[in-house]
Amino acid sequence: MFFSQLYIPTLKEKPAEAEVVSHQLMMRAGLIRKLASGIYSFLPLGVRSLRKMESIIREEMERAGAQEVILPALQPAELWRESGRWDKYGKELFRLKDRHDHEYCLGPTHEEVITDLIRHEIRSYRQLPINLYQIQTKFRDEIRPRFGLMRGREFGMKDGYSFDRDEAGAGHSYEKMFEAYQRIFKRCGLRFKAVEADSGAIGGSFSHEFMVLAETGEDAVLACSACRYAANVERAVSAWQPREEPEEPVRPRQKIHTPGQRTVEEVTRFLTVPADRLVKTILYQTPGGPVAILVRGDQEVNEIKLLRVLGVDEITLADDRTVEQVTGAPVGFAGALGLAIPLWADGTLQGLKNFIMGANEADRHYADLNWELDIPLPNWADLRQVKPGEPCPRCQAPLESHRGIEVGHVFKLGDKYSRALKATYLDELGKEQAMIMGCYGIGVGRTVAAAIEQNHDPDGIVWPLALAPFQVLLTPIDWKPGSPDHQTILTLYESLREAGIEVLLDDRDERPGIKFKDGDLIGIPFRVTIGPKGLKQGQVELRPRRSKQVEMIQIDQALEVIQKFIAAEASRL
Repeated sequence: MFFSQLYIPTLKEKPAEAEVVSHQLMMRAGLIRKLASGIYSFLPLGVRSLRKMESIIREEMERAGAQEVILPALQPAELWRESGRWDKYGKELFRLKDRHDHEYCLGPTHEEVITDLIRHEIRSYRQLPINLYQIQTKFRDEIRPRFGLMRGREFGMKDGYSFDRDEAGAGHSYEKMFEAYQRIFKRCGLRFKAVEADSGAIGGSFSHEFMVLAETGEDAVLACSACRYAANVERAVSAWQPREEPEEPVRPRQKIHTPGQRTVEEVTRFLTVPADRLVKTILYQTPGGPVAILVRGDQEVNEIKLLRVLGVDEITLADDRTVEQVTGAPVGFAGALGLAIPLWADGTLQGLKNFIMGANEADRHYADLNWELDIPLPNWADLRQVKPGEPCPRCQAPLESHRGIEVGHVFKLGDKYSRALKATYLDELGKEQAMIMGCYGIGVGRTVAAAIEQNHDPDGIVWPLALAPFQVLLTPIDWKPGSPDHQTILTLYESLREAGIEVLLDDRDERPGIKFKDGDLIGIPFRVTIGPKGLKQGQVELRPRRSKQVEMIQIDQALEVIQKFIAAEASRL
């Protein structure tokens, strides 16, 4: 491909609206252009990288036994009402009506559609398991589209779905997809972690997110420094044990005047005690009424864990009026003593003695409270946010913090959708059983963007070889059609192409400095510079984009040397 014939509208300056590196560089390198908020056009270089990503996905899906389908993006509301998600999904769902006033949505995901397809076709256990996937455009009405392809309203996604007879089979399908995803992201040349995660709106009992590690990542990940345990902070398990208190007598409670001391910092400073001696009482409103959540003063409630523990879909912090109605005190002085609502406490409070808590009275706190003696034992659970440095729940080594970009997610769905949509089969005894499902997604454009977040320098993109739009950039210093050098350049170009190497020839009538800057911005892994001085000695300059270490090579050996460099780079992944 000749540079002059390829649509690559590069930009010298960073676009004002581009906040993260991938957005900036994809705009500047001419990979994408914005049409509207969260909606982007892909230009030729961007399409080439997308197609490479899709090709890797297809190869690994076929290797894992999954079959490709294409499902409609326009989905009838009736299906979503059957699954119960039409009202629950929220405002992110693009909803519309046709001319006959029938309701539809633009698919953000395809659990309902794939389950409807299977329920009409699969009748017997002999037809299971089956695993189907697609690569298709999805739509979500994000409240705040941002970061380019990281959070858009229209985006490309690979979504796959497995159907099995039972949990054991579903577990096997899950493992096959988990391993396939590991191979996909390794082949893309990405540094990533598979972390335990919350299943969110998709549902199901268990899931893993695949996080590309990058400082600009939106998500926080905790990973063990010794074993393979890793989890999104929303899912990270607290390795708590009942607290071992020093031998000290249980003291009678006392009420203390704490005028205007509402926050943990204010109360602990006023009473000169550490924050882990204070128990916070936080009231939440749930569909079943208010509940009180107790955590140590130096810890925070993990609301995702709380949702799961309470078994509800929605919680909100109680407003000031509710707090006062339930406790009889203004916000800042709530305590568990005497409350007539359910009490849930984080496990790290077990064994705590002589602790401090609000007295449900303005400007008053209790000191020397104790479980059972003063406060009935609550429901114990893991309810808090785990912090870096805490022990791993599996091996007790310290947990380390990372920032990550979610590029893939695999779910164990169980029978949530199959039971709701009556996707059943007949087992060996002729008994009707609900199919057990799994769900597996990859953000295609998001992965390409994440690769840039992880692979760039001040000059531009540093593509991993597997996702680079081209492998080699030929950069002639003088491009003069009809000259002897011109024919030498074309001969090298054709020899690379015939060897199956993806090569871009910069045939523009531009200064070398402009060509070099554009080449670094676009980020093609290997640049071969061809100049009059080098050609007189039968040499060209080879410069890997990642290392920038220039090497002079004989032009008659260029093909062989370039092939070796490409092979070495490919083996590094």
